[in-house]
Amino acid sequence: MARKTTGELAASLKGVVEIDSKGGVTVKDKKRLAAEVIETLAMESAVADIPAVKDYANWLIWEIGRELGVQPASIFELYLARGRGEISGFSVPAVNLRGMTFHSARAMLRAAKRLHAGAFIFEIAKSEMGYTLQRPAEYTAQVAAAAIAEGYTGPVFIQGDHFQANIKKFREDRGKEVQSLRDLITEAVGAGFYNIDIDSSTLVDLSKGTVLEQQRDNFEVAAELTAFIRKIEPAGVTVSVGGEIGEVGKKNSTEEELHAFMTGYKETLAKLGADLRGLAKMSVQTGTSHGGVVLPDGTVAKVALDFSVLDNLGRVGREKYAMAGAVQHGASTLPEDAFDKFPAVGTAEVHLATGFQNLLYDSPNLPSALRDRIYAWVKENCKDEWKAGDSEQQFIYKARKKGIGPFKKDFWALPAEAKDRIMAELETKFHLIFSKLRIENTFEVVKDRIPVIAVRKAPPSGRVEGKELDGEGDD
Repeated sequence: MARKTTGELAASLKGVVEIDSKGGVTVKDKKRLAAEVIETLAMESAVADIPAVKDYANWLIWEIGRELGVQPASIFELYLARGRGEISGFSVPAVNLRGMTFHSARAMLRAAKRLHAGAFIFEIAKSEMGYTLQRPAEYTAQVAAAAIAEGYTGPVFIQGDHFQANIKKFREDRGKEVQSLRDLITEAVGAGFYNIDIDSSTLVDLSKGTVLEQQRDNFEVAAELTAFIRKIEPAGVTVSVGGEIGEVGKKNSTEEELHAFMTGYKETLAKLGADLRGLAKMSVQTGTSHGGVVLPDGTVAKVALDFSVLDNLGRVGREKYAMAGAVQHGASTLPEDAFDKFPAVGTAEVHLATGFQNLLYDSPNLPSALRDRIYAWVKENCKDEWKAGDSEQQFIYKARKKGIGPFKKDFWALPAEAKDRIMAELETKFHLIFSKLRIENTFEVVKDRIPVIAVRKAPPSGRVEGKELDGEGDD
């Protein structure tokens, strides 16, 4: 049942969560909270039509999580240890949850708990925030609510993926485009995204005569944004920052590009009076593309992924720049036997997105009527993206991600049995990939190395106990 006021939302917590006059939150009944109440809060966070109700739900989830030990954290210290050679042997999965985020995060956490794993990341890209209708505060709330529902405590890594510069807008007005990224970073860090992947690789200009000049806009923007992050991160938190030297889907990255980027990056940071804290990893291109290459029949083509790039650049990153290593993007549509190779070559982090979206859409447990409605919407509203020569299957495969946000309420309204079956499929997939990336028994490794900084947030607009203290109503 959707709440129309924050007061109604607060009233629904009676006997489970107590909110005092100063905005302090106390959990009175953990069992009922996990079994009944937290899903209601997650739903309001995701689909409430009234912004004040959504904001209040996000705040409640944050504060409840803080009390229960569910706290967003930076993976920086773990990656520093990897750069020093103190830990190795596993690759951290970074999973973009686009649809049914609360339920998918629960499936992911169940798989992780079965493996006693702690080294995994929830993430969402700049572009995904748009078409899935998930701003950072909502995404954090969905993940935190899932952890509360599953009884998972400890560091929770939430990452802003591909905080990407738009080359056209950058060339038209550099300052405006960089400021837009600062604004996004401010919103994300404020929401608990203590891991940020700066993707200014879109600015690489291969027409320039030297590799240093090709990478110049890339490393200068990355350095500027790193320095900005250092100014806004919460006290005691060192946000983990990643760079990128090759745009996914373009030519494979080289050692020369890595050295050029890092040389220019360090020099730019020095000019800005900043340091290297937080540049923990480097994303490289190895031959993959986001979502895979779809064939006319809607299947995904096999990819010739060059693991030697990950091996070589990861080693150089660790030995020369004290980073955790190289990061692989666009991996979720690879064949299962590829995942064993990532930890074997020392890959620091592996990004996974489209494969899980595919499982959701292609599941026999997703009602066909809903799938048909979404595809009809996509064909009508995304037809400008239908490229000449693409079959309908190719178009649908590439464009159906755009239907996730507009049909968010429909996914929430699925029968419980359908949700459970889809999430069981997803959990099985998570467990398989996590096992192959060898993150089993990393929970204690993470717990021992990651400082968890409890950040308290004030109620939105001064609201406590569901009462409006600023003279404004909810409508």
